[in-house]
Amino acid sequence: MGVKNEPKNRVVVTGMGIVCPLGLDVTTTWEGLIAGKSGIDYITLFDPESCKTKFAGEVKGFEPTNYVSRKEARHMDRFAQLAVAASLQAVEHSGIQINSANQDSIAVVIGSGIGGLTTLFEQAKILIEKGPDRVSPFLAPMMISDMAAAQASIVLGIKGLNLCTTSACSSGSDAIGVAYELIKQGGAQIALAGGSEAIINQRPQCYLNQKRRAPTSLPPL
Repeated sequence: MGVKNEPKNRVVVTGMGIVCPLGLDVTTTWEGLIAGKSGIDYITLFDPESCKTKFAGEVKGFEPTNYVSRKEARHMDRFAQLAVAASLQAVEHSGIQINSANQDSIAVVIGSGIGGLTTLFEQAKILIEKGPDRVSPFLAPMMISDMAAAQASIVLGIKGLNLCTTSACSSGSDAIGVAYELIKQGGAQIALAGGSEAIINQRPQCYLNQKRRAPTSLPPL
């Protein structure tokens, strides 16, 4: 068997963006790491009194409207908002100008293990309490895991390959690996890669308050 020539495109990191419990940008996060700070604190996104665990790694002080319009923010789950914010930071840090000349050759690969859990919980509560007619038509396009990558592409005007890696806790790392291989093998000239999650949610009280009742008869077919 002959030895296949491996592509040798060099891959370098040109820009970074971070929105996390230690900070809302790269500088603040790095300073927190160097100082040995912890991002774990008491939950403030909701009243955790009914929960056994009252602390988490919560992103505090984040305002999505600092990055997108209020209308755009309303149509994004929190995990997508965080991804878009970090993506905008990374592109600005890199100095890359996205335009018609390069937008088709830029890939976006953003991993998410769970996706829009907040949206799913909220709409499930609405379904039980108010009925199916009140469920948002944006449920699916807000909750699916690929929407972090999709929304980043839309906001930045990127039209190249769009992917979401879903591999539990390694989703973000795998996204970076996929982006690396894409550039190395010539599948993209530039790749925006990373991961995003927003899974700090109160368990829906509606589930706990509902009495489980077996149906008396099957509905007609």
